[in-house]
Amino acid sequence: MSSFANNQASGASVQAIYLQVDDLNVAASILYKAYHDDALFEHIFQAEREGYESRLRQAIKQELSACWDTEQILLGLFEESRLLAVACITKPHAGFAPGKIWHWRLKMMVTAGFVSTRQFIDKEEKIRSLIPAEAFHMISLIGVRPDYQHQGLGHILMSAIDTIVNDDKESEGVGVFATVPAYRHFFEDGGYECVTSVQFDSVQGDVLYKRRVPDGR
Repeated sequence: MSSFANNQASGASVQAIYLQVDDLNVAASILYKAYHDDALFEHIFQAEREGYESRLRQAIKQELSACWDTEQILLGLFEESRLLAVACITKPHAGFAPGKIWHWRLKMMVTAGFVSTRQFIDKEEKIRSLIPAEAFHMISLIGVRPDYQHQGLGHILMSAIDTIVNDDKESEGVGVFATVPAYRHFFEDGGYECVTSVQFDSVQGDVLYKRRVPDGR
């Protein structure tokens, strides 16, 4: 495992480390819990219909697998060998987009259904089109274990993401989409600026963006 940051949270040493393939199942579980009650995911994967949990779980697994297969950034916070938080970040100009990966689209349609897959792709494409940059990182998924929330791990993860973005000369910055006001405030506290609000049927969220700071200055 490649470690590039060490921080203290709740008196314990926490490392920011790139995930390995053996970490993906635990990462999927953390993200599933993080997005289970997210209004946009409830809308896309039809929470009112039977099987919502299965569709959401499989969609997150497929997203992580696609990120791994296309060598995107899968970042975790570890306390020794225990994975506490995770972020999935797409690279600038990496050619990764759900609508362009046919095997990802096929697997998603089988597990989540055509309508949910189409809505997920449309959501991703619309959000990316609103980022005020040509080459940028994008936080597609981010979450902290429920029993480790409100202990500063989110800020440690954000700091590690900043390091990755600032060290990449091809990147102009990093974007994220938030549907919960508390998450918007969290990212704004970390230097992100709200670009615009966007509506997906009955669900509204905010597109946020943080410009790269060369050499971390």
